[in-house]
Amino acid sequence: MAFFSSSILSFSTLFLFMLGMASAQLSSNFYSSSCPTALSIIRGVVNTAVSKENRMGASLLRLHFHDCFVNGCDASVLLDDTTNLKGEKTAVPNKKSLRGYEVIDAIKSQLERQCPRVVSCADILAVAARDSVVKLGGTTWTVPLGRRDATTASFNDASKDLPSPNLDLSALKSAFRKKGFTASEMVTLSGGHTIGQVKCSIIRTRIYNETNIDSNFAASLKKNCPSTGGDSNLSPLDQTARVFDNTYFKDLVKKKGLMHSDQQLFNGGSTVSQVNTYSQNSAKFFYDFGCAMIKMGNLSPLTGSKGEIRTNCRKTN
Repeated sequence: MAFFSSSILSFSTLFLFMLGMASAQLSSNFYSSSCPTALSIIRGVVNTAVSKENRMGASLLRLHFHDCFVNGCDASVLLDDTTNLKGEKTAVPNKKSLRGYEVIDAIKSQLERQCPRVVSCADILAVAARDSVVKLGGTTWTVPLGRRDATTASFNDASKDLPSPNLDLSALKSAFRKKGFTASEMVTLSGGHTIGQVKCSIIRTRIYNETNIDSNFAASLKKNCPSTGGDSNLSPLDQTARVFDNTYFKDLVKKKGLMHSDQQLFNGGSTVSQVNTYSQNSAKFFYDFGCAMIKMGNLSPLTGSKGEIRTNCRKTN
């Protein structure tokens, strides 16, 4: 574990160099002078929240993903609707699905007391995602910092840019390719589904109508997910969903992927080999996941004088 963690730290420096001008404005020590306690404050709140509710780790990781996939990592996902703004929270992929906003609020509140108007909400999301993975037993990576916060959001882009759990492999590849990710990076990032839970309404069609699913597994899921009703009943995304590991990929090999889009990664297509590798080599998955998260965190960040540093992550200044 220690070897791969240190490898990721070294890789992140090279990776930032390769990403070009926009990303080069981000730096892992961005707050070393302006708010030296920023990272410890974020880590403390995240660790407390995840200890209180294990599922929160997955929720915070997902918040960062849903933020970055819609017009870049700019904390637009955190903005509440106003009379002049229809934000992203009520878009179909986010409504009654995204959670953890109160944890981000708690982090921001502490940071504003310690370092007023210094640490962005976008950076909080990026660091909280990393700290959640670490808290649940996963790898670490160096988070480049210096993002600023958007002053607007896009309901329409959130409605169309976030990959649906019902997509087939070709559509998944297309959705990730539009954001600059290879098919291999798509598989790696999908491994984030090794933690957390999903609602019955998302998996009902798969467990009742699909054939590329282990029959005993489907039968066990049906006990908690009836053919009608119980839409909000939760099932773990993999068999060890309280721990960040490679069980997600082991489950795919056994046709125990929970969502349709998950099992598509191991359904006779070009991604089968990579799933097999990850199912047998957790260190390889951990290393690749850290690298892919660094890349995702560098999707179109606002830097310099662009955007603002919100004092309240739910609204613009």
